[in-house]
Amino acid sequence: MVRDAKSFVNTNELGRAIRRKREGTGLSLRDVADETGVSASTLSRIENGTGKPDADNIARLTGWLNVPMERIMGGGGRNAEGDENAPVVYFPQEAMPDIVEAHLRADRNLTADTAKALSELFRVAYAQFSHPGSDARNRKRR
Repeated sequence: MVRDAKSFVNTNELGRAIRRKREGTGLSLRDVADETGVSASTLSRIENGTGKPDADNIARLTGWLNVPMERIMGGGGRNAEGDENAPVVYFPQEAMPDIVEAHLRADRNLTADTAKALSELFRVAYAQFSHPGSDARNRKRR
């Protein structure tokens, strides 16, 4: 994770959220740059975990992502001291797959790769079954 003792910004969390929304909506880095006022090169560095955004960019990006700044400042399942037992906080406006991902990443029984794989699996299943009429139980029998 790209966080040092002086930084409370979870750049990995921010980068994942930007990439997920950008790819999910079919936007390029330049499109997001136009919408947020954050340069495409800065967005690329944040997505790749090498950039450290300033406060203005964090505010712009959390606004574009429609997530509270606390999600990005919170440390992704660990508190500032690295406590794995810290509670996972989620916000009502967050999408269910994001909430599940936060819980999976906070689970100390899962490796980072396993949590990521389970999160992606859940996203696919959720997208398939979360729409009315997509579940077999909701379909009319012939």
